[in-house]
Amino acid sequence: MTEMSPVTDATATEPARAPRTLAVPDAQTVTEVKHYTDRLFSFRCTRPASLRFRSGEFVMIGLMGDPDPKTGKQKPLLRAYSIASPSWDEELEFYSIKVQDGPLTSKLQHIKPGDQIILRPKPVGTLVHDALLPGKRLWFFATGTGFAPFSSLLREPQTYQDYDEVIITHTCREAGELTYGREIIESLKTDELLAEVIGEGFWKKIKYYPTTTREESAKMGRITDLMRSGEAFEDLGVAPLTPETDRAMICGNLAFNLELKEMLEEYGLEEGANSDPKHYVVEKAFLD
Repeated sequence: MTEMSPVTDATATEPARAPRTLAVPDAQTVTEVKHYTDRLFSFRCTRPASLRFRSGEFVMIGLMGDPDPKTGKQKPLLRAYSIASPSWDEELEFYSIKVQDGPLTSKLQHIKPGDQIILRPKPVGTLVHDALLPGKRLWFFATGTGFAPFSSLLREPQTYQDYDEVIITHTCREAGELTYGREIIESLKTDELLAEVIGEGFWKKIKYYPTTTREESAKMGRITDLMRSGEAFEDLGVAPLTPETDRAMICGNLAFNLELKEMLEEYGLEEGANSDPKHYVVEKAFLD
């Protein structure tokens, strides 16, 4: 997920390290941190025994802000983060951008195993299977850290039980920013647990379509432009989307979300919600 406007009025400054312990009831312990580029990292933490969520949902996580210079009191800095791990995982995984002057991520990017973060255990979100009508082919459209909820859904057995084909498009500026998503997809090929639950070779249902917009890569261009020209469909060997067979989920920056939403409606797809399942859904909780 990415940096949003502060949930509280606390103002943060760049610290050398995040605090190891937090005197809050919702603290969870960081178990693993992995940095991909100077802008992107992922981390895992303990999962509350009582937390139940649907793959694709998000929660509020964060750290305590700096002490108020007058009162000495601290307030939590919280942001909405998609849970990148599937609903069955014993730990929680998150994928984040680094904003050097961001109230939260300027601190969060320095966490280490053993540190603690705040996690508000109230998952919500629109990128869930319940918000879509039954279909044959499922599209995941992501930019940047918008891959996070799809990381969860790509490891969710229901995804492969409900659809004959799963297409994941991921558009980033630079090739290194595609690493997290590529590693998740590659890991599925050797995931013995999922193979046992879903069936051997389940990952063959996936068609992965990564593109870059600035740095040279195997496929250059914005996914929306590649769809308009027909190049994306030709590369993937599939027909353009139709409401009869295709379902879609969108997670990216605001401009991307709006552009793709308009395109899908031109194809005849209608936007759905938890209370009113339709052909596609958009995550509105954050901007990339």
